[in-house]
Amino acid sequence: MWDPAQYLNFAGERSRPFYDLVARIGATAPGHVLDLGCGPGQLTASLAARWPRAEVLGVDSSAEMIATAQQADYGEAARSGRLSFVTGDVNDWQPGRPADVIISNAVLQWVPNHRELLPRWAAWLAPAGWLAFQLPGNFDQPSHAVLRELAGSDRWRDRLAGIQLNRQAGEPAEYLDLLAGQGLIVDAWETTYLHVLQGSDPVTEWYKGTGLRPVLAVLRAAEAREFVAAYSLAVRQYYPAAQYGTVLPFRRVFVVAQRP
Repeated sequence: MWDPAQYLNFAGERSRPFYDLVARIGATAPGHVLDLGCGPGQLTASLAARWPRAEVLGVDSSAEMIATAQQADYGEAARSGRLSFVTGDVNDWQPGRPADVIISNAVLQWVPNHRELLPRWAAWLAPAGWLAFQLPGNFDQPSHAVLRELAGSDRWRDRLAGIQLNRQAGEPAEYLDLLAGQGLIVDAWETTYLHVLQGSDPVTEWYKGTGLRPVLAVLRAAEAREFVAAYSLAVRQYYPAAQYGTVLPFRRVFVVAQRP
């Protein structure tokens, strides 16, 4: 379902929340770091650089993403085996030992009932271990409203019956309550980024790498082109181009928690 090249078209903008998240993790010399939903692996590699004594493992359900990560040249950390990648579904994958840091960047919006998953991740933490995740909170924005309306229209309702669009974040206070109830010390917040995108139709190009993926995965090529054209026409009115680019407001919810 995933296209690593399309996803990386906006790598700089997509990376900002990851670095903002990691900056709040207070671990100084972790031994075992997990990146759950690692994608093509370039951000996972940055964790190996940040913590040069850690064994860093990236996990992703997409075989295409893991193949891209394994084929990339991520330097000494990858060559020595300190940085590695495996295919696994975050819903049921389990580590072989406790983790000092668990990171999940823009993944949980794809997981039904992900609040039930978080206590399990918390239980994997070693003493003083850190759990950090972020996910989008844009369900009410035009980018997603147009997608839902189009998928449910007469033209596409039968063809797209049963597809699972992403579910978005809960509120920061919900995650704080959930994880504090597990005995963790929790910092939760939200940020709305104003991404200035370039190109003739950048919002559609952005969502072709993420939110549109379930639709594109089931449609034939001609159908996919028709759907994307209709989506682009509808969404463009909400994100007008300016001389300097197109502004895409993007809200994200962040949580960083530590086991005492």
